[in-house]
Amino acid sequence: MRILLVDDEPALRELLRATLESVDITVDEAASALEAETVMRRRKPDLVVLDLRMPGMSGAEFCAQLKEKPRTRDIPVVVLTAADPEDARSAQQAGAAAVVHKPFSPLELLAVVEGLAGRTPLSAPPRRKPRAGDEEEVVLYARDLRHLLEIERTQRRLLEDSYLETVTALAIALESKDGATRAHSQRVQRYAAELLEAIAPGTTSDHTYEYGFLLHDIGKIGIPDSILLKPGPLSRAERKRMQTHTVIGEQMLAGVAVLRGEGLRIVRSHHERWDGRGYPDGIAGDDVPLGARVFAVADALDAMTSNRPYRRALTWRAAHAEILAQSGKQFDPDVVDAFREREPSLVEVKRELAAA
Repeated sequence: MRILLVDDEPALRELLRATLESVDITVDEAASALEAETVMRRRKPDLVVLDLRMPGMSGAEFCAQLKEKPRTRDIPVVVLTAADPEDARSAQQAGAAAVVHKPFSPLELLAVVEGLAGRTPLSAPPRRKPRAGDEEEVVLYARDLRHLLEIERTQRRLLEDSYLETVTALAIALESKDGATRAHSQRVQRYAAELLEAIAPGTTSDHTYEYGFLLHDIGKIGIPDSILLKPGPLSRAERKRMQTHTVIGEQMLAGVAVLRGEGLRIVRSHHERWDGRGYPDGIAGDDVPLGARVFAVADALDAMTSNRPYRRALTWRAAHAEILAQSGKQFDPDVVDAFREREPSLVEVKRELAAA
């Protein structure tokens, strides 16, 4: 949707542009009727919003001119005017589809615009009577800005939920061909989130970590089933082929905006070790990304306590002992400390997902 905004006050145009563009409406601007004619020759708008009192040609005269021309007569016109009944009548006689009185709420105007355009209007806060001494439009805009920000936050939360559902479905699809690792991604994601919160409180609000945890093994799509599902130890060549899944996964997801940063680092580096003997890069210590260091413990915990084609699951006690034994070797000692701190919660996660 494209709107032409015609008003000689730059501050008001900026205010209205911010409001309209917040709901994906494209805005062209003009400071006078003459300038508006030039803009309309380049791009025909879906709707015109214009001030009634402007230098040169008035808003009412420009509206009447638009309604006389075949090319523009069907474009709805919304007129902005002070609370003057005579002005409102002149605008309606000129063919305006709606009149909005100043001072007005930007969301009030937005509701009018979207109604004329056939879009579902945003719910505007109830209009109040301005108090004496208020800078009315500033007060109204400040209130509406809070309302728009809340709408934007709600939409962002819905979008993030949608991303997470999509990523989870993709992880489940990857695991569906291997019943032995079913729900592995969900378990390690929950384990890793617990450990990350213990190491760096608040970090889990960054959803790129969560996406990286869930999609860590996406590169296994590029590994043959003969290797992926082999019921015995892998040969040296097969092991090297399997290890390429980290780089394959990074390459597959490099163009996905929500994974850039920590998410991609987890996918590439989740098999690195604290002592530098991991893959694909052989990096060590704090050079290993935090998310990957956390995930290494979560992944090992789930691998040891789950059935695999080549062995039965170990007991939780045995897995606990092995994780502690690998502190400072395979695992970051700080993450091992977090494991000990959050172990009751990790046991509960395993029980919860097993029941589900």
